[in-house]
Amino acid sequence: MRLLTYEEDGRLMITSFDDDAIPPYAILSHTWGADAEEVTFADLAKGDSKHKSGYKKMFSYKKMPGYKNVPGYKKIRFCGDQAQQDGLQYFWVDTCCIDKSDKAELSHAIQSMFRWYQNATKCYVYLSDVSTKVKKVNSISTEFTWEPAFRSSRWFTRGWTLQELLAPNIVEFFSQEWERLGDKTSLSPLINKTTGIPQQVLEGGTLSQFDVNERLRWKGDRKTKLREDMAYSMSGICDVDIAPVYGEGEEEAFRRLHDEIRKLEDCLRDLRSSDPRDDKKRIEDRKGGLLAGSYRWVLDNTTFQQWQQEPNSRLLWVKGDPGKGKTMLLCGIINELESSMPPSVLLSYFFCQADDVRINSATAVLRGLLHMLVTQQPSLASHVRKKYDHAGKAIFEDANAWVVLTEIFTSMMHDRELETTYLVVDALDECVADLPKLLDLIIRTSTSSPRVKWLVSSRNENHIKERLKSISDEAKLSLELRQNAEQVAQCVDAYIDHKLSCLELLGEADLRKQVRDKLHRKANGTFLWVALVMQELEKPETWDPLAVVEEAPAGLRQLYDRMMEQIQRLSARNVDICQSLLCATAVAYRPLYLAEMGSLCRSAGRTTMVAETVRRIAAMCGSFLTVRNEQVYLVHQSAKDYLSDKMQAAVLPSQGEMHYKLFAQSLELLSSRLKRDMYHLVEPGCSIDEVRVPDPDPLETARYSCVHWIDHLYESKALISSVGGLQTADVVNDFLRKKYLYWLEGLSLCKSVGKGAVSMEKLWFLVQMCDQDRLTQLIQDARRFIMYHKGAIEGYPLQTYASALLFSPTGSLIRQLFQHEEPEAISIRPTL
Repeated sequence: MRLLTYEEDGRLMITSFDDDAIPPYAILSHTWGADAEEVTFADLAKGDSKHKSGYKKMFSYKKMPGYKNVPGYKKIRFCGDQAQQDGLQYFWVDTCCIDKSDKAELSHAIQSMFRWYQNATKCYVYLSDVSTKVKKVNSISTEFTWEPAFRSSRWFTRGWTLQELLAPNIVEFFSQEWERLGDKTSLSPLINKTTGIPQQVLEGGTLSQFDVNERLRWKGDRKTKLREDMAYSMSGICDVDIAPVYGEGEEEAFRRLHDEIRKLEDCLRDLRSSDPRDDKKRIEDRKGGLLAGSYRWVLDNTTFQQWQQEPNSRLLWVKGDPGKGKTMLLCGIINELESSMPPSVLLSYFFCQADDVRINSATAVLRGLLHMLVTQQPSLASHVRKKYDHAGKAIFEDANAWVVLTEIFTSMMHDRELETTYLVVDALDECVADLPKLLDLIIRTSTSSPRVKWLVSSRNENHIKERLKSISDEAKLSLELRQNAEQVAQCVDAYIDHKLSCLELLGEADLRKQVRDKLHRKANGTFLWVALVMQELEKPETWDPLAVVEEAPAGLRQLYDRMMEQIQRLSARNVDICQSLLCATAVAYRPLYLAEMGSLCRSAGRTTMVAETVRRIAAMCGSFLTVRNEQVYLVHQSAKDYLSDKMQAAVLPSQGEMHYKLFAQSLELLSSRLKRDMYHLVEPGCSIDEVRVPDPDPLETARYSCVHWIDHLYESKALISSVGGLQTADVVNDFLRKKYLYWLEGLSLCKSVGKGAVSMEKLWFLVQMCDQDRLTQLIQDARRFIMYHKGAIEGYPLQTYASALLFSPTGSLIRQLFQHEEPEAISIRPTL
């Protein structure tokens, strides 16, 4: 990038900088006059267009006759003077900082223009047709109002000036007399009336907050000298990059622009496995909202301040026992960072949750962090697109996903344009898949990426502590909640006071004080203990709140024991169904919807339980379960750990038993639900993006089973068991022979074909461990079928019965079994 500066003797100097060494600079936005009026690079270089990094050349315009009357030079002089007033040594003017005779340089400049304006410290808009002079009307001196001229300025009609308005953080407007009119924030109402651009984006909002189609509408009736430039000028605004191809025409240029936008949207959609922003809101809602008093103490903590302020402090590990408020503490820190950090700083976060397969693996963490980073700074998408454009969605899901995502992440962390970046990961101990790999990545980036700061939380577990030892003491900090017990206890007290203030049962001040004091004494700095006791107090049948608090045992595990004892005192039938719900929730790969739970936990010979019945049963489970947005959750990871211990101790059905039950119920459910064209799409060419879920949804109760039945079979080990293994093999064999293609259609409708391919690999691994030749051959063929046709089935559900069948080998078992589903209209069929 070339930048201009004035020497002390008034001579103009132009200097070329490498991308990683560009100093702060101002940038000019204006409308071009006639070619003869502008100062070009050729004018400055006097024919010498060779320009290397570090090259400097001085020009003395004072020796040029009539230089003061050249309008273009006046703009350069103004920009330089204004930059000096603002403490900026360098400035950029498009007329003379780009060698337009060099086509390669011009192409690079057009593709870099949005970034150059975006990175400018200040942008000065010179409005040559807006005057602030006093005019005389009918010999009477009146002050001229410049607003009408401002709104009708030619600057608002030109194509390139749109990105020059939107890209920089600070845009200042000047009249033809070089008088400052205001900036895009103070003038946002006027600019909004002129352009229709929302004031929110003019006042600091990010472009990513607005849909791309809305951004495209902002161009309005703007025009460019070359018709293709209208599309090129919109590329940065739409977060994509297209190389200029002059002569292609406006229509083709916009076609390429829309094609790039679609590719970026596809990439972001496929990268997103879960939106951490939605997870954060769900967690806060589930825990009753974020109370400011429960986390603000950490803002004054010296360890936290050192992590935030010291460049060499790159990792802060927050550790504490279950229920001590680590997750809500991080939610509060995230809110504080979002409200205080400058626009150039990035913040990405992720909340691990052991009981949800979407968010309990190292790969999921990386996908979530990358998705948030690219959403905030779209230019970073290039690191993802380099891999994605070659292989598509598979790079995020197949066996090599971690390797590829790590390469993308590492490349992104070393991007020259990356500013200070905060990466927050909650509950490392709930990352059940590949945690060591994630810790190693955190360690590497903590030592090699000086602009990256990590904030992580977990229980105080030795294996995490040992792994993090390799980070130097200077770079690594730890904040132990036990060592800050007094501050945590004060926050718990504030939480108690807040919860009691919402409890109508405590009418008398004296009773409220007694309950409050008792809770304060027994809470032991544990938010979760308070939350569970408060659930008891909030129950309609509670009439003696003081007795409830007095009877509640101190300590989380003791409280769980009491809740389990209460369940055991129910009728035998209710005990069985409560235990079934608890165990199903504990082993499920994600929180189950009420309708799904009703199908999977029904008693033998009974029909599916309706959602409201499941809700009532969940309420009987002693506060172990909570229902949010029609999904059943365990109240906390510590509750899952408690139930797992009970299952292992045979107090509850074992995990193997529960996995087999969920497998068997899933296959029974799928056998009754799956059929051809469940959503009445009719046409094989109907894409997954065009699918509309019918009401009622035939897959409503079967979605979980469709995606996870093989996972439960695998964990049950029933297929390789000496007892019942043969019977299980017969059940699987029968299902695959009768329902395999319909299952693939179901996976496509659930947008989980990639997961289905991984599941078939697990099933293939499993079947090789048992002596079932007939089943082995079938699964091998079914595995090949989904691997070869995954792309077609994923994008077009009914291609399962068209191209997938037709282009399978004639000797394929799956093709032979489902020959009756081949399209009748095709008389000549390929022979493979």
